Amino acid sequence: MSPGAERPRNRGIPAFSLVAAVLAFVLWSPLAFALEAHEYKMAGDAVRMRVVMNFDADPEPRWFLLRGPNRLVIDLPKTRFAIDPKELAARGMITSVRYGQINEKTSRIILQAKGPFVIENLDIIANEKAAGFRLVADLTAASQRAFDDALAVQAQTTASTETTPKSERLGLRTGRAGQRFTIVIDPGHGGIDGGAAGPSGTVEKDITLNFGMELRDRLLADGRFNVLMTRDKDEFLRLDDRVRIAREHEADLFISVHADTIRLKGIRGATVYTISEKASDAEAQALADRENLSDQLAGIAVEEDNREVADILVDLIKRETHGFSMRFARSLVGELSTTVGLINNPHRSAGFKVLKAPDVPSVLLELGYLSNTKDEEQLKNAEWRGKAAGSVARAIELFATSTGRTGG
Repeated sequence: MSPGAERPRNRGIPAFSLVAAVLAFVLWSPLAFALEAHEYKMAGDAVRMRVVMNFDADPEPRWFLLRGPNRLVIDLPKTRFAIDPKELAARGMITSVRYGQINEKTSRIILQAKGPFVIENLDIIANEKAAGFRLVADLTAASQRAFDDALAVQAQTTASTETTPKSERLGLRTGRAGQRFTIVIDPGHGGIDGGAAGPSGTVEKDITLNFGMELRDRLLADGRFNVLMTRDKDEFLRLDDRVRIAREHEADLFISVHADTIRLKGIRGATVYTISEKASDAEAQALADRENLSDQLAGIAVEEDNREVADILVDLIKRETHGFSMRFARSLVGELSTTVGLINNPHRSAGFKVLKAPDVPSVLLELGYLSNTKDEEQLKNAEWRGKAAGSVARAIELFATSTGRTGG
């Protein structure tokens, strides 16, 4: 073309642009996706979580576990995700949720957990009153051994949809004969949650931590036990995280230590509590209500209990674990009665959230009442704490011996 000649105008869409537009429409229109995922929901705490996600068709998922960090991976046919980002915020045992397309045919969602867990259930259920299907996954905090066992089963089956045997899924300790008896000591409250306060300003979180360390050191000096603490400094822990720590370490016994106040200033002495659906008395119920508010007092929103989960826990608690908790509680009351003062009817029960591990015998030890000036002075006295710690240690030794687990 000579200089100055008019260039021909392109009055149509170039061929390459048309192809690109069509390709983009095909790739990104809903028709290009085998599935649509929507209404993603998570509910639960650091011990148990339920994940629900709806699909417009049967997703036929394949799932598997990964470690370092502990994750659940769910692979789906190419999926369009219509999920509210707010529903993906960290909650309970789930620290992050990611999703996306990994190749032309497959999409993936990844749930990362605080620690080891097992899959109790992962099902696809047809919606009863609407079209489509929903994925329902139940995750439960467990020990690293249980998680590794699930990985081993996964490797043996070369795929993704096998779960561990039921006894392992519940974290029930099988084949642990000869291993050291493991105790988790839980000093109540901490950090922003100071707990109760005595007339002279004594704060419960300090009393429980001092006593917890005293008991830990005494047990470690014995040389026959593994001993862990939920906290060994002034820090806040959620109630469900305390339970998760006990389960994660496959504890044989969990002792939560407290020193509360009560409206009747004349009441004093130690009390041992076990869990029950119905409180043994009004004071036990009031104490459980106060302790269960710990998370809310620290500014953490507490969701309504999942009734189905609660029913499962109550059912489990009624079984062998509850019997072990009762046995230790009676032994503990017996030992404390010879060294420190006890209230009337010293073994009581109520629905304490911190005692809800279905597979760890658990008690809550109320050392005394900071509302009583004499108890407050005792609780601050190192000699008295040492005497009380000695009684608790002897009760632990008796209980561990009865299980044949003091060696190793």
